[in-house]
Amino acid sequence: MRNWLVRDVLGITVISAILIGLSYLLGWLPIPGMAYYNRVIVTIGINIILAVSLNIINGHAGQFSMGHAGFMAVGAYTSAYLTYFHFQPFLATMKEGPAQFAMQQVLFLAALLAGGGIAALAGWLVGLPSLRLRGDYLAIVTLGFGEIIRVLILNIDKIGGARGLAGVPAFANFFWVYLFVCIVVIVSWRLIRSQVGRAFLAVREDEIAAEAMGVNTTHYKVQAFVIGSFFAGIAGGLLGHYLVYLNPGMFQFTKSFEAIVMVVLGGMGSISGAVLAAVILSVALEALRFVKEAFGLTADPRMVIYAIVLILLMRLRPQGVLGNREIGSFFRRRNGRSE
Repeated sequence: MRNWLVRDVLGITVISAILIGLSYLLGWLPIPGMAYYNRVIVTIGINIILAVSLNIINGHAGQFSMGHAGFMAVGAYTSAYLTYFHFQPFLATMKEGPAQFAMQQVLFLAALLAGGGIAALAGWLVGLPSLRLRGDYLAIVTLGFGEIIRVLILNIDKIGGARGLAGVPAFANFFWVYLFVCIVVIVSWRLIRSQVGRAFLAVREDEIAAEAMGVNTTHYKVQAFVIGSFFAGIAGGLLGHYLVYLNPGMFQFTKSFEAIVMVVLGGMGSISGAVLAAVILSVALEALRFVKEAFGLTADPRMVIYAIVLILLMRLRPQGVLGNREIGSFFRRRNGRSE
């Protein structure tokens, strides 16, 4: 086993222990409104997973996907179907105790991975015929795919159809969300520094030159879609099991647009930029929720203010907050100058 893999496994183990401690701490802190703050923190984590997963496709491989909400919906409904119709009845037959709790965690992880796997399969299916396209044509195809998934869910009565699926088991929490935040960031970081990641960057910078150098561009574009779709499916599964409710309206085009904005705001290709942008936008949208109540407005002003901020950003700093660099490069450069 390679040394980096051992380090990553040990790192995830340590992170898991820390997250478990933080989960209990957040539950015990006697802070007024702690449930609300916990919800905001979990929402930020899910958005980080979504943004970093889309950054693999849009930022690293340079493919402009506008259907990420579709992959998220596939993962959400697949995992919810398994836990609601199969795993939850099975757990009900077990006696309450540590054994049932441990089985619940194992089954929930299996449901999340299954949801991510089906979402990855969807990414592969949409990638094979469409990734020979480029630019705007690819964006239109992926946008259409996301809408097809949403309409299909609307017409499947078994999983709630238009009325949504209520009663999804509340298995997701702070621990699971931020465990996968750490995993997706580590995987993305390792991926971009691997041979596959270098092929992604070659495709992004100049697809024709990459083909001339022998890079199978279609293969690597499909691979980027599969990896990004897998983690989008994981984000969807976590969202459904935290909100304990799913509705096709949660996965409209606006959800894909939010993820795109996070990637562009942070800087295309920057992992830490995607994380930072997900935090900023999640907090900003939540803070703007109070503007409507404070001024007694009948309409929600969030999207208007949101759009104005984005226009200013694209005007003043079109490359994003961090550009294509990571946040650590700024500290290294500063230390170098001081020395």
